[in-house]
Amino acid sequence: MTAHTTGPATTTPLTDAKAGPRTAPADPRPRFRHLLAAEWIALRSLRSTHWVLWAGALLVSGINVNSALSNVRWLSDMPAPPPGLEQDTRPEFLFDPLTSAFTTPAWQILMVIAGSLGAMAVFGEYTTGQIRTTFAAVPDRRAVVAAKAAVLAGVTLVLGTAVTAVSFGVTQWILRDHDGLSVTSPGALRAVAASALLAPLCALVGLALGAVIRHAAGSVAAVVGVLVLLPTLFLGETYRWVKEIGNAMPFNAWNALVENPARDHAPQKYPVSLTEAWTVFGVWALVAVLVAVAVTDRRDV
Repeated sequence: MTAHTTGPATTTPLTDAKAGPRTAPADPRPRFRHLLAAEWIALRSLRSTHWVLWAGALLVSGINVNSALSNVRWLSDMPAPPPGLEQDTRPEFLFDPLTSAFTTPAWQILMVIAGSLGAMAVFGEYTTGQIRTTFAAVPDRRAVVAAKAAVLAGVTLVLGTAVTAVSFGVTQWILRDHDGLSVTSPGALRAVAASALLAPLCALVGLALGAVIRHAAGSVAAVVGVLVLLPTLFLGETYRWVKEIGNAMPFNAWNALVENPARDHAPQKYPVSLTEAWTVFGVWALVAVLVAVAVTDRRDV
């Protein structure tokens, strides 16, 4: 009988596949361009955004155009000047066509619209609770507010530019037979630029007020009070400090920037210079963004 012997079992070693180069995990943090896209979607999704922008643009442009038409009728109905009246003292030479494009009521309305839009961009998210979701996805609150400010400034700059272009172009065409101006006329380009930039400036101020107050009615009331009503309290020239405070207000700075240098204006005791007026624009915009960032970063949601 033959015995069968079994040799030791052989095992085949398992070989790992050659490991390829490892790729670093994707950075989960959203980039700033993603925040810009998200804020644009959030602003566009607000139902009030569209009708506020369209209604505001039509209302402001309509007021300015109506002013130009009224001035044309007034100038056309003026009686012939008496003999001997100096040429530069006749009504048509005292009339400033630039004022028809930049009437005070129209641009005060634009300030309120832009400021309210900025406030709505903040208190709308707090009211719905969406802000909690936003900060849960993006813990960097400062980046979120910076993106929101950039989107607001861009949208309202388009609004301000469109309204300014229509107001200036149409009103000066209406006044073409009464010394209507072109954009190359003295002071015209400065007035156009200041009026276009007024809207994003007010939107950023509204953003800051909305971040501080976080209430719909309170934020809009604060926008009206700070941007429109407060400057009227500092128009007197009895005390220099009162006038200096008034000169530091965005609305009064805008008034200085849209003045026609080719026309005589009532002398002021403490006038604001053009450099100071532009500085007011820049400082208010910067401070508004810093306030919105600081308040949002430090306060609980």
